[in-house]
Amino acid sequence: MLKNTDTIAAIATPPGNGGVGIVRISGPLVPDIARQLLKKKLIPRLAQYTPFLDGKGGVIDSGISLYFPSPASYTGEDVLELQGHGGSVVLDMLLRRALSLGARLANPGEFTERAFLNGKLDLAQAEAVADLIESSTEQSVRSAQKSMQGLFSAQINALVEELTELRIYVEAAIDFVDEEIDFLSDGIVANRLDRLLLGLQDIQKNAQQGRLLREGMMVVLAGKPNAGKSSLLNALAGHDAAIVTDIAGTTRDILRERIQLDGMPLHIIDTAGLWDSDDIVEKEGIRRTREEIQKADIILHLMDIQDLDNLTLLGNLPEHIEIIKVHNKIDLIGRAPAIEHTTQGAHVYLSVKTGEGMNLLRQYLKQSVGFNEAADTVFIARRRHIEALSKAHGFVKSAVEQLRIHAGELVAEDLKQAQNSLGEITGKISSDDLLGKIFSSFCIGK
Repeated sequence: MLKNTDTIAAIATPPGNGGVGIVRISGPLVPDIARQLLKKKLIPRLAQYTPFLDGKGGVIDSGISLYFPSPASYTGEDVLELQGHGGSVVLDMLLRRALSLGARLANPGEFTERAFLNGKLDLAQAEAVADLIESSTEQSVRSAQKSMQGLFSAQINALVEELTELRIYVEAAIDFVDEEIDFLSDGIVANRLDRLLLGLQDIQKNAQQGRLLREGMMVVLAGKPNAGKSSLLNALAGHDAAIVTDIAGTTRDILRERIQLDGMPLHIIDTAGLWDSDDIVEKEGIRRTREEIQKADIILHLMDIQDLDNLTLLGNLPEHIEIIKVHNKIDLIGRAPAIEHTTQGAHVYLSVKTGEGMNLLRQYLKQSVGFNEAADTVFIARRRHIEALSKAHGFVKSAVEQLRIHAGELVAEDLKQAQNSLGEITGKISSDDLLGKIFSSFCIGK
């Protein structure tokens, strides 16, 4: 628990006028502030209708007072919530009264930060609070709730416990190297490492889906001019977001559209056509296109099915980016819609104009990122979680390799680093810089 902290206060409801507004106060001065502001003895966790008084005994407002004594509160400290009318002026008066009695204005996310520092939430749960507030789909709300309730943390903690037990076993084998039994060669360590890898892979899969639910999948439409990129953007968005003409090169800048695909948020990016142009404006559009391509989760490479010269113009891409080749305008040659899988990736045959094959593309987009709208095990996740899981996976894989050459000390070190990486997710291992970055993204009052 934190000791000797100052008392903080903030308006916990959004800016503007509303029916109800809340001022939240947390810290050691709460009982004294309550006595002077309310002139009434508070009963823990009992809603009481009280006047809120200014320094001269006049009434600022009247409303509901709720008192949560430490440690049974959101922050783990004494907490007072004042629920009054939601006018911006009256809330500001009430906040200034709390500040005059010794509280200070809370920093963004400071209430949740104190909950984390006081052990009421771990770091992944604290981040899920902000993710719940920012959720844009029903499934992202449910996934954020799972993270808040500790589903993600429980899985991480189970892996940390397994790593701890395995480290004890490996280090004991190193310390008692003169014993007749060779613990590193008896198969137990290898089996447990394999089990750890499988567990990490399962969590990585769910975390990746959780990240996409939170941030949305970045889908870049790329290809030659007049291949149908803008038409596809309009079809996916459900309205005319981009100008469509028969003139090649209509799109010269980057167009962005955020849509939902059965509950999965997508960032669709329409780009300038890729070709050799001498036009200065088109050249700049093509340069921006290549920048967006490098940042994509998935690239839809659109091609006119009648264009026999369909050599890729995408350039060198990072290995993690999947390219889906979309063969458009099948209606012109009477071809049936289909998805074909080759060693070079998926090929989708469709007609944006008639809509044939569009459902195949939508379903494949969801499948390609492991999206499952009925999943009960998906929790909300952030990029830093994905990176930490990837680092832990790499260290465990390294431990497997070190075990093969019987390098026990290196196995132990890899397991330690894997455990540290997982600790970054829940906050068991965290820097002040990381905490500052996370909680500064919260709204004030939360």
